[in-house]
Formats: sequence, C-alpha cells, structure tokens
Amino acid sequence: MGKSVSKANQGKLKALAALDLADTEVFGAKDTKVDDSGFGALFEQTLDKQNFKMGDLVKGRVLSIQNDFVVVDINYKSEGIIPIDEFRLVDGVRQIAVDEEIEVVIEKVENENGMVALSKKKADMLKAWNDISRAAESQEVIEGLVIGKVKGGLSVDIGVTAFLPGSQIDIRPVRNMDVYLGKTFKLKVIKFNKKRGNIVVSRRAILEEERESMRSQMMDQIKEGSIITGSVKNITDYGAFIDLGGIDGLLHITDMSWGRLKHPSEIMTVGDEIQLKVLKYDQEKERVSLGLKQLKADPWDSVSTRFPIGSKVTGQVLSLTDYGAFLDLGEGVEGLIHVSEMSWTRRVRHPSQLLKESETVEVQVLEIDSANRRISLGMKQLQANPWIELKESYQPGTIIEGEVKSITDFGVFVGIEDGIDGLVRVSDISWTKRINNPGEMYEKGQKVRAVVLGVDVENERFSLGIKQLEGDPWLTIETKYGIGTQHDVKVTKIADFGAFVELESDIEGLVHVSELSVDRITKPDQVVQVGQVIRAEVINVDRDARKIGLSVKLIKLRETKADVSDYAKKASTSSRSTLGDLFAEQLINSNNKKDE
Repeated sequence: MGKSVSKANQGKLKALAALDLADTEVFGAKDTKVDDSGFGALFEQTLDKQNFKMGDLVKGRVLSIQNDFVVVDINYKSEGIIPIDEFRLVDGVRQIAVDEEIEVVIEKVENENGMVALSKKKADMLKAWNDISRAAESQEVIEGLVIGKVKGGLSVDIGVTAFLPGSQIDIRPVRNMDVYLGKTFKLKVIKFNKKRGNIVVSRRAILEEERESMRSQMMDQIKEGSIITGSVKNITDYGAFIDLGGIDGLLHITDMSWGRLKHPSEIMTVGDEIQLKVLKYDQEKERVSLGLKQLKADPWDSVSTRFPIGSKVTGQVLSLTDYGAFLDLGEGVEGLIHVSEMSWTRRVRHPSQLLKESETVEVQVLEIDSANRRISLGMKQLQANPWIELKESYQPGTIIEGEVKSITDFGVFVGIEDGIDGLVRVSDISWTKRINNPGEMYEKGQKVRAVVLGVDVENERFSLGIKQLEGDPWLTIETKYGIGTQHDVKVTKIADFGAFVELESDIEGLVHVSELSVDRITKPDQVVQVGQVIRAEVINVDRDARKIGLSVKLIKLRETKADVSDYAKKASTSSRSTLGDLFAEQLINSNNKKDE
C-alpha cells in the first residue's frame, strides 16, 4: 500500500472481514493491490452515514449470533455488539433471531476492538419508561407479570420492575401473596418518578372500576326471589361472602343446608361458582341476603309422610347433650332421643352411657312437631316393657324386702329388681310420726320391708309403704282418747301457738296457747317447758287430719267447779273457733245470768 492504514481503517477492515464484505468489488482480484483512491472513497462514504454519540437510541439489524455476543448493524462505520445475556431466555432459547430489527442504546462509540458497544437492555428500559410515562399521564391500563415478593407487596415486571403494594393487590385485604406469583394482571400506574426509578402500580384501581361498572348493572338485576350465580369470595365461621359481580352478598350458615353444618367449609371453598336465591335485598344499604338451601324443597314439609308416628327409623348420632342425643335422619331432618326414652329400667344420667357420636341407631318415632321442627324418638320402645311384667308380678299388698338405694327429702328409694326402684314417700313411713328428714331414720344400704301400694306403668313408678305393715292406730283413736277423757301427757315441743304433747309412742296432740292456762298468756313457755308432764283433757279429735286437741284450762275450770258444760261441748264440735274464744263466750253468758 502507498499509505499506512490508520487505526480506524484497521477496525473497518476487521468489520468488513467479519461480514464477508471484502470481496473483489472492493479489493479487486486476489493478486491485485488495493487502490488508495478507491479505499479512501469507500472510507469517506462510511463516515458520512451517521454521526452517533453515547446514549443515543437507534435501530439495528441482527447480523449474527455468537456464543457471548450478538453482532448488530446500526448503519455506522463499524458494527455493534451486545452481550448475549441481555436477551431473554425462554425454555433454554434466547429470544433473538438473525435479520431481526431491534432498538438499542449506544454505550460506547468504539471499543478497543473498533466495534460499537450497544445495550438491548437499556433500550428496552428507555422504551418502557417512555411507555410508562405516557400510561401514567393518560391513565392507560398496562399489563405486568408478578415476579416476586418484596417487603410490603409484590415485584412486577412491566418492562421495568415496578412495586405493587399489598393494599393495591385486591379490593379486600390479601393474606397470602404466594397465589399471585407468576400471574399476569392488568394494572394502573399510580406513582411515577423516572429520576429515582420509582414506579408504583395498582391492581385494585382496575378492580374497583370494573366492580363499579358491574355494580350498577347487577343492582338492576337483583330482585328478592330471583336465582343468581355468584363466586365464593370469603368464608367465615358464620357464613360466606359471595361476589355477585360488583356487589357482595352474605350467605349465612343457617341458609346453606337444611341439615346441620359445623362450618361452611364443609360444603364450599373460596372460588366456587354457585347458584343462589335472593332472600332479601336492601337497596339503600346495598345488602343482599342469600340462600342456598332454599333452592331445594323443605324436607320438613314431608316429615309426617316419611316418618309416621310409631314407625321404626335408623339414624346417625350427631351430638350428645345432658338431656339426650340428636340423630340425623337424613335430608336435613334431626330427631331427639331424650334420656328418659333410652332405657326402661336403667337410670341414664348422660346419653354417653349408652351411645357415642357417629353411631347408627334404630329408634321409634314417638312424636312430630313440624311447626317447631322437632321429632321425638325412643330407643326403649323397641324393647319389651318390664313395667308391664312388674305390675303383674307385684300386686298391691305384696310385701317385699329391699335395700335402701337413695334417700331424698320426699322419701326413700328401695331396690326391687335390677334397675327398678320403689319409692316410700315420707307420708307412707309412719302413721303417727311427723317426719321431716327420712335420713334421720334410714341410711343407704339398709335392709327394709315394705308393702307394694301400686305400679304405675305409664309413668314408670313403683309405690311402696312401710307404715302399711302395721294397722292404722288412728282407726281406733277415739276409743282410747275420746272427748272429755283426761290424760297425763309430756310436753315434747313448744311453738308460738301452743305446746305439742305425747299421749303415747307416736301419738301426738296439741294444747293451744289459749288452753294452757286460765290466766291470759301470750307465750306457751310462760307456763310449760319441754319435758314437763302435765294433765290435759281431750277437747277435739280429727281422725282424718290425725290431730288431737287438748286443754289444761278446762281441767282447772272443772277444779273450780265452774259451769263448763257448754264450753266443753262447743270445744268438741267447733274446729274453727279457738278454745279461748269459746271460754270468753262462756264468761259472757255467765255474767248475763248474774245480771238477770
């Protein structure tokens, strides 16, 4: 060559060699020398193409794809190269092809190899920033791919990385952000700062606009009684919120099934599409009450036909309570076995003694109350009734001997057979004694004899009597303690109204306060004391009420030889007037006679 090749020309020659452009049209034949004037003209032609500077965004055409870089023609005196890593890798394949036109940013006009350093990544970012800036100004909708979780929200690829705050992901608070990873959503730019590289986007803004548009349409369609389709949005202990498209409705747990539900999640999950019936719609408050079970016929409408009284049915134990067991009879119908209907003889304190949850039981229908949705069931009715046999085996008057099982204020329970107890009421313990506490006379486990008084099959009661083992002394009481007879009696108890006295063992009488003394007294203990023996006269006998009335005053009057015949007569015949009143009347009559 006539002239030395400059460093720039050396780079140009290398580029031409790489692109196979050094053909005979430029250099002539293989053995022909390069013409200085021809090369200079070609070089000047390339210099006139474009004047580029760092940071320019230009278009280029892919010439070749190497292992580490991509060669691009940007219509400059030398080609540009881009690191292969700047092209997206999808399923192991780089998203670039020869002859493809791309936009790039010039990072360096000529590097040490005389090539132009280019960046596809920066070009994409620059283009994305321009698009985002336009979208932010015009409130355009953009799309973004959720690529990861960050503090307070999600990271989204919208051409550049943007931040989607947790409060802007959905209309309702989001508890699990993992479900959004890898998904593409429509978004709006709500904050944009190019200098700081800060972009905040919102999905909620899109959803609210869509919801508001759907709300107005849905509100015109919702009517009480109409059938609509909705999506399960959220599930709580008391029900589920249903997205009806722009408006939410509440499906209460009691309106989900005719049967019993412990939790709505037993029959539905979030995202389920279900048909529902509008039960109530408050347009002012925008509240919609929904029903699921109302789409089916009420099973209680046909209960009487399906479960006739007296029929045998099978059910599964749903729950046990202190008073009985609830059975699932199918199709939303439940029945109750009361503890009293579980066994003829066994005293069931809790149904768990005989049943357990989920157990299948055969029962008999006893009663149906469709209005209150109640069915009474019985287990013992499917077994022989031992009370019928008891009535035949233990006729009234039969004497039995048994062990005291328990003692109450109203009587004593005596064991008859296995699981059968008879009751001796306090009134049937003694003919004469006033018994306030049976525990003072008997103790648990004690052997006693009693007389069968009767067996009540319907009420399952076995009545016994102890006093009936002996004759009733009150039947002949008037023979021994006739009116006018006098007796030495012992004071056993003092009350405000008089003194109780013992005529003999288990026979008690009362001396009224007005009959204790000739003198006027207000309290019995003014003249008598407990344990004192006094003489009194019988003035009244009430065999039916088992009461004997006595008088000390009447004996005193007799001792003074007073006229007491009328007084004694009235005392024996009157049960309403007190002896004191009768005595006062006698004194008045005596004074009248004296005046005459």
